[in-house]
Amino acid sequence: MNTLKIALLQLAPCGALEKNLEKGLSACRRAKAAGADIALFPEMWSNGYNIYNRPVDEWQAEAISADSKFVGFYGSLAKELGLAIGVTLLEKHEGNPRNTLILFDRFGEKKITYAKVHTCDFDVERNLTPGEDFYVATLDTACGEVKVGAMICFDREFPESARILMLKGAELILVPNACPMEINRLSQLRGRAYENMLAIATCNYPGTVPDCNGGSSVFDGVVYVPGADSSRDTCILLADEREDIFMAELDLERLRSYRENEVHGNAYRRPKKYGALTETKIDSPFIRNDYRG
Repeated sequence: MNTLKIALLQLAPCGALEKNLEKGLSACRRAKAAGADIALFPEMWSNGYNIYNRPVDEWQAEAISADSKFVGFYGSLAKELGLAIGVTLLEKHEGNPRNTLILFDRFGEKKITYAKVHTCDFDVERNLTPGEDFYVATLDTACGEVKVGAMICFDREFPESARILMLKGAELILVPNACPMEINRLSQLRGRAYENMLAIATCNYPGTVPDCNGGSSVFDGVVYVPGADSSRDTCILLADEREDIFMAELDLERLRSYRENEVHGNAYRRPKKYGALTETKIDSPFIRNDYRG
């Protein structure tokens, strides 16, 4: 069995950049010792997503460069351990900061720098700069190449995020998160995995962090298996509220066989019928029709 081992680092932040760095590096070492191929942090690990109930200019000042020592230490550790690491940060950017994931491969090379496209503009995240695109990279792992994409927290609410990543070839989507993972949000992740025939790994903060409750998860996207009388539960990992490192084993052979033979994903789409999805001005009954591009 071709198994990719994913470590979800469901950690509580320490309140300072240097302490978060130290704790995060230690967690990556523990993940590697447990056999992980990929380690993923929760959203905005560099400052613990500490942007609520604070002056905007105060937390914006905590933004760090994508080429900072903080980020560089994770790249160096990825190479040292032979471990892909998805580290998250409040990224210094021209204008307002960005909410960013940087994915290093096991050789310490940056494969993806992804900034959250769907910033929560109904709240304090309106003071962030949204990302421009969704990216997929081929990740060389101990069990072979894997096509990996990324989205962050609120991106989950938009089916287009995962759909674009699927169309770009993603087999696995990494999702840093910082919010309560209740049944409806978990159902969204389950749905994104089901409809796109891909795996989705989400890492949240533990229940000790305000407005978070753990619940880090992995859905493998494989709904039907040959010879089974009914569909199967695609959830292969659902963490509790504890602070811990949670490990999931993704069967890549089964996922790829499923993608070759099932009817979801890109198999029977009708793209010419979806023009309304790209319209910038559409009347709707909802709270607002704001459009940020």
